[in-house]
Amino acid sequence: MQRKERFEKFLNYFSTHSPEPETELVYSNPYELLVAVSLSAQCTDKRVNLTTPKLFERFPDPYALAQASSDEVFSYIRSISYPNNKAKHLVGMAQMLLKDFNGEVPSTVEELIKLPGVGRKTANVIASVIWQQPTMAVDTHVFRVSRRIGLVPQTATTPLAVEKQLMKYIPTELVHKAHHWLILHGRYTCLARTPKCEVCPLTEICMWYAKNIGKAPKSDK
Repeated sequence: MQRKERFEKFLNYFSTHSPEPETELVYSNPYELLVAVSLSAQCTDKRVNLTTPKLFERFPDPYALAQASSDEVFSYIRSISYPNNKAKHLVGMAQMLLKDFNGEVPSTVEELIKLPGVGRKTANVIASVIWQQPTMAVDTHVFRVSRRIGLVPQTATTPLAVEKQLMKYIPTELVHKAHHWLILHGRYTCLARTPKCEVCPLTEICMWYAKNIGKAPKSDK
């Protein structure tokens, strides 16, 4: 099976069965999503969603957060991974939003990555979810699933390399959806240690399944 056909089957399946995928992070505005995504680095969405209600109650906007001390922010996010660094980054992020962006979350990846604690993955998520721009955030799920299925070659060994390969084959208008499809498939079906191949709808196109369970096809060129 050629890679183009594999992508077509992947996109067709999810376009039919999950036409409007959404992030599982709970938020009500761009500021809240920016904070939530920043907190979700190396942490589960479930844990973030348990933490943010009280955080947002105390700091409902960038103006309130910019005036906080990192110690106070830490007290609200202590159960999150790397709370010290994230607390400092959140305060710095809010201060920069006020100073450089009039308190508004910027819409481009280039501007977003200027914010403290915001890397390319976080910026891509914000640009994709809020502004529905064709940006592909590659987290551990996207990285694992896209390589395991065979959407990208095994030579794509970095998140940026995977991102570039995915962008070659996914139509612009579907990129922001495909990001969620890959994440959710990795979170609930294509698990890291014990993939649920018995219930997976993509075994027909999956290189890992063919190699480890079914008959291995020839590798894509």
